Amino acid sequence: MYRKTIKDYALDGTIYTLLILMGLMTLLPFANVLSKSFSEEWAIVSGKVGILPIGFQFDTMAFVVTSSQFLRSLGISVLVTVIGTLASLLVTALTAYPLSKRELPGIGALIVLFIFTMMFNGGIIPNYLLIRELGLINHLGSLVLPALVSVFNLLVIKSYFENLPSSLEESAKIEGARNLTILFRIILPLSGPVLATIGLFYAVYFWNDYFNPMLYINSTSLKPLQLYLQDIVMNADTSSALDKSADDLMNVPAEGVRAATVIASTLPILLVYPFLQKYFIKGVLIGSVKG
Repeated sequence: MYRKTIKDYALDGTIYTLLILMGLMTLLPFANVLSKSFSEEWAIVSGKVGILPIGFQFDTMAFVVTSSQFLRSLGISVLVTVIGTLASLLVTALTAYPLSKRELPGIGALIVLFIFTMMFNGGIIPNYLLIRELGLINHLGSLVLPALVSVFNLLVIKSYFENLPSSLEESAKIEGARNLTILFRIILPLSGPVLATIGLFYAVYFWNDYFNPMLYINSTSLKPLQLYLQDIVMNADTSSALDKSADDLMNVPAEGVRAATVIASTLPILLVYPFLQKYFIKGVLIGSVKG
């Protein structure tokens, strides 16, 4: 049995220390924003807020989460994220399944075409013209359709399907099962880890996406949360973006409002990670064994 030496323990300690320091470096900015959202105005303006709030208060956060525009944008983001994630998983799985069959005629050329789209695309103007011709300007479909399939996610699911035992499909075909039946009754139930991982990737993308809404959404009632957040951060007059009066805004610090909006926008998707974290390593590693 191998026993660790003092040098091994020293190396492990150094690695753990570096990882902890890197983790703290990523958490400190988030802690600062969180502290500002719960601090008094004088502490924020004077620059005294660090990683802990000064003059702890809930008024700023309550001011943000009770805004009608915030709640409307939150609902739009939740709707787009749920529909977009489910639709993307369905279309990606339906595309990855036939591509996982090496006996499919022209499989090499098809994969090359998919990979080509990872490096080259039509650009912003052609995409905008396409969405406009489809009549999706100021339509929630414009937030889902352009990102319906990620080629990287497609290749990961394809590789995962290739690693599943072929005998399962052969047995099902002997029993008379068709391809769609095999996919939905056998393959997908066995692909929980990779589907959960890729589903989280899609959910994070749809939740954080602001570029497509900025291009295709002009209506205030259809602004998702990230576009609303951009208005809060970039707009000096936060009262208009929050649907609050200037008198209401005088009772809370403007910088604190921005910080509270960032926290309130980040928290929902952040709460999803602990429940799906166990699928990350298993899903991505198994899906990346073959390419």
